[in-house]
Parts: sequence; C-alpha cells; structure tokens
Amino acid sequence: MYAVIKTGGKQYRVEEGDTLRVEKIEAGTGESLEFDQVLLVADGDNIRIGQPLVEGAKVRAEVVDQLRGDKVRIIKFRRRKNSRRQQGHRQWYTSVRITGIEA
Repeated sequence: MYAVIKTGGKQYRVEEGDTLRVEKIEAGTGESLEFDQVLLVADGDNIRIGQPLVEGAKVRAEVVDQLRGDKVRIIKFRRRKNSRRQQGHRQWYTSVRITGIEA
C-alpha cells in the first residue's frame, strides 16, 4: 500500500516504514504527525485518486530528526567592475518516518 501526500509545496510517494526529508515542520523529535492532504491511495489494484484530495485518508508519521541541508553558495559577479557578492544558505529539513496509511 502506498500514498501520495502533499506537504511543504511538494508531493511525495510514501509507503509504511519509509523515511523521508520534508520542508521544516515545527515539531519535536519523537512527536507524531498526521498528513491529511492525501492525493492518491493505492492498495494493489484498488487505486483511489482524489479530486483534489482523497476524503477520509490520512498518513501518520513520526518525527525522527530536525536537520539542515548542504550549503548552497550564491555568487554574483560582474566582470571588470570590481563588483562581487557572495551569500550562503542552508535549508532546514524535518526527517519523518511513515508509521501508517489510513484510506
């Protein structure tokens, strides 16, 4: 059984037991979450597609860790103008483990 959920402006295909990184969610380590924006639920040949969401479907998850991604360097450079700017950014992520899918 798998589902497609939407969180943080992105869509993820998840199965029970999967661990994935999503955009930061304000929750402590070990807390349980519930994703209610489920776009699709599939169990073998039985596939339910939402328009836009599947009614009554929920995906339960547990927060594993709060972490940061790799540094992204932003460099703006204008040749022959003695102009250069540098900036860096590290995005926060939440690592979650899927514990159950309810259709």
